[in-house]
Amino acid sequence: MPLPPLSRPRLLRWAPHFVVVWITIGTFIGNLEQLVQRYQLGYSIGLSLALAQGIALVLALWRPVPAWWLSLVASAVAALCSTGRLEDEPWPWGATSLIAHTLILLLLALRVPTAGAVAALLLSVGLLPVLQEVRSPHIYDNTTPLAGYVFGVVTLIGIVLRGRREARTRLVEQEALTAEERARRTLLEERGRIARELHDVVAHHMSVISIQAQVAPHLVKDPPAELKENLEGIRQNAVEALTELRRVLGVLRSENPDDLEAAPQAPLPTLDRLTGLVENARAAGLTVDCASTGERRPLPPGVDLSAYRIVQEALSNAIRHAPGSTVRIELAYTRPGLRVRVTNTAPRGAISPSPGAGHGLLGMRERTAMLGGDLTTGATSDGGYEVSALLPTNGETT
Repeated sequence: MPLPPLSRPRLLRWAPHFVVVWITIGTFIGNLEQLVQRYQLGYSIGLSLALAQGIALVLALWRPVPAWWLSLVASAVAALCSTGRLEDEPWPWGATSLIAHTLILLLLALRVPTAGAVAALLLSVGLLPVLQEVRSPHIYDNTTPLAGYVFGVVTLIGIVLRGRREARTRLVEQEALTAEERARRTLLEERGRIARELHDVVAHHMSVISIQAQVAPHLVKDPPAELKENLEGIRQNAVEALTELRRVLGVLRSENPDDLEAAPQAPLPTLDRLTGLVENARAAGLTVDCASTGERRPLPPGVDLSAYRIVQEALSNAIRHAPGSTVRIELAYTRPGLRVRVTNTAPRGAISPSPGAGHGLLGMRERTAMLGGDLTTGATSDGGYEVSALLPTNGETT
C-alpha cells in the first residue's frame, strides 16, 4: 500500500484509503457530466471513459504504474473525441479529470523511484500538448499550463514524502542493527569477564595438581618406577596446561592482545567479602539486611565467585534504580546447591537515567547458565524488585 495506515487513532487507520475511494466517486460523477454533457461524447463513450479513470484512481492504490497509463490514455481519448465540439470549455484537461490524474501522479510518486515519477510527469504534461498541436478545438480554455504546474507540485511532494519515508525506514533499521550489535557486544564482554575469572580458578587448581603430583612420590617409601613415571607425566601435563591457561589469560586480561605481559591478577572475590559489599551499599543510601539459612559449607570456587557477583550486581541495580530502598540478602544452603535471593523495596529517591540498564541481569543469567542453575528476576507486588538464583553445587542442572 502506498498510503501507510495511520497508527493513531486506530479507528482511522485506513482513513487515507477511504478518502481516495470518496474522491474516486466524486471525480467519476464529475467526469461523467463533463464528458457526456459538456464534451457531448454521448452516454456510452462518456461513461466508459469516466469509468476507466475511476478504476485507474482506485487501482493506483495497488498498481500505480498501470493506473497512470490507464488514466493518461482515457484523458487523451477524451481530448481527441471532444475536438470541435467545445465552446470556452476547459481542454485538454477537464476539472475532474485533472483532479483524478493529479492524485494518481501523487500515488505513483510515493511508490516508484524518482526517475520513474519524473518520466510520468513529463509524459503527462507533454502528451496532450502534442495532441493539441495535431488536433484541437476552435474555441476552448487551455488547461495545459495549469496541469503542468499542478502535476509538477504533487510529483515533487510525492518524491519528498517517499524519500522521507525511506530515510525513516533506513534509520529504524540502522537503530535496530545498532541495538543488536550493542547487545551482542555486551554479551561478549560479560562472557569475557566471566572467562577471565574462571581462568583464575582453573589455573589455581592446575597449580595444585602439579604440586601434588610432584610431592606424591616423596610420600611413599620406595615408590615403583611406574608410579614415578605416571606422576611425572601428570605433573608435566599440569604444567603445560597451566602455561597455556596463563597465555590465554594474558590475552584476555590485556588491552592489547599482542601484549602478553598481563596485569597482575587480583584475588577473586568470594562470599567471605560480602560484608564489604553491604557496607558500600549502606554508604550509598540503602538499608541492607543479610540472612543465611542452612548449614554453611565450603562452596566450589565457581559457585562462590558467581554468588558474590550476583549479589554485587543486584546491589548495584538497587543503588541505580531504587535509591533509598530497603534491600534484603538471603543465602540458603541446601542439598542441591546455594540459593541466592536479593530483594529491594520501591525506590524512595529520584531515579537518575542509566545507560547501562540490563547489563547486570545479563551477567547474572550468564553466570547461572554456566553453572547449570536457575535464575528468576522480576518486579514484586510492592513496587520493588527480586533476583533469585539457585546455583548447583553437585554439577547437576536443576
